[in-house]
Amino acid sequence: MTFQRARTPQQRSERRRQILDTTAQMLTETTIANLSLNELSRRTGLAKSNVLRYFESREAILFELLDAELQDWLTALEGSLDGVEGTPRQRGDRFARAVAQSLAERPVLCDLLSAQSAVLEHNVTPQVSYEHKHATLRSFRILAGLARRCLPELGAEDAFRLTGFISLAASATWPYIQPSRALTAAYPNDPVVAAMDVDFADVVSQAVAVSISGLLARGEDIPLGARPLATIDAEADPEQHAAAAPH
Repeated sequence: MTFQRARTPQQRSERRRQILDTTAQMLTETTIANLSLNELSRRTGLAKSNVLRYFESREAILFELLDAELQDWLTALEGSLDGVEGTPRQRGDRFARAVAQSLAERPVLCDLLSAQSAVLEHNVTPQVSYEHKHATLRSFRILAGLARRCLPELGAEDAFRLTGFISLAASATWPYIQPSRALTAAYPNDPVVAAMDVDFADVVSQAVAVSISGLLARGEDIPLGARPLATIDAEADPEQHAAAAPH
């Protein structure tokens, strides 16, 4: 196949999409750690130098793919959510299950989320990292809006905190459910070890449901990462806090 340089904005956009689609397909066959630019170049029919005309690094490609996967996931998730019938706990459990099941159906997204901080952020320029962080924030705000649609009792800050908990639950659980061959081989012979063979959707659903219950019960509505108000009050007046504590 003779290489033809993309000259128009439309051609460049199509070439970028080709690279992203090929990368997504490769991630269904191999891990992020084993995904190479050389193989990506071979599959797209582009020289490695030409791939790097469109993306500055392998990680930059994966970042853009993650952003696209998040958008696709949010669109699908929105369509799977039901109404606001039931108690807050019932609605919270349904929302948690919908989130977990929809993530379980998207292994490429889960793989990218689990590698986001530990791998992908370490070989990109500040500009690429900046653009990705803003794209992620936009996605999280959409997710927070979906959460409040199902759970209007959640404050805006608590809904955004929930998106952080969802991301942490998914990114931590995903590598855990993919054990080594040695551990998998031990499952049939050891019931104790076999108990560690858990279902991704079940674990994430439980984690998100408990997070929702906790946020609703505490009702703090504070920014993600902020210290709980009770902790701040205790530090401000430790004697009063000690006197109020049960003995």
